Amino acid sequence: MSAARPDPVRSSSWTVRVREAGVAALPPEKLLPDGQPTYVASWIYVFGVASIAALIVIIGSGVILSLKGPAWWHYTGIGHFINSVHLWAVELFFFVMVVHLWGKYWMAAWRGGRTRVWITGAVTFLVAVPTALTGYVSQQNFDAQWIATQAKDGLNSVGVGAFFNVTNFGQMYSYHVLLLPLAVVGLVAAHVLLVRRHGVVPPFELNERAAPLRSASPDSDSSAAGARS
Repeated sequence: MSAARPDPVRSSSWTVRVREAGVAALPPEKLLPDGQPTYVASWIYVFGVASIAALIVIIGSGVILSLKGPAWWHYTGIGHFINSVHLWAVELFFFVMVVHLWGKYWMAAWRGGRTRVWITGAVTFLVAVPTALTGYVSQQNFDAQWIATQAKDGLNSVGVGAFFNVTNFGQMYSYHVLLLPLAVVGLVAAHVLLVRRHGVVPPFELNERAAPLRSASPDSDSSAAGARS
């Protein structure tokens, strides 16, 4: 009878403990896999990657706009172009993200211990909404003024206008270029890491989807009655 193996000595270094915990939670073969299941080839799985691609374009164009300032994006040709790229990247981001969310909702993407994957994705969408709103009111034009005054009335009606003042350009600009984008990027990073850890949610098995239909069909009732007789 072989002797039991002694427990490994736990290192006293916090960096070693953090590294070991990270590798245990997310092994390298999961973090950077070299293959995916065949069902990932379906188009429904493309919209998540498209959301990340649109977000990268948003961040890149937004950095340029924030460095150049309102006069540049309003009165120069290249400024108009970068501003348009930023706008349409946001439109694409919301479109593909909504399709991604609805697709995963109907696939019950929280199955198999993936609840946190679903929650981080849904919260990312919720945080992206005020991020876009603060961008609209930071345009420094009449469009931004109209949006800000209408939004101010709505926010005042629910009692948060004093804390989130959409007519204050400095406050909205700091929210738009720093605080809210950091939250979105952090949530997206957490979402991707959780997907890597738990894997992409598989589609429903065909027999699982057909079982309720078979049990509710008249043929199944008649066959069951015949079996009883």
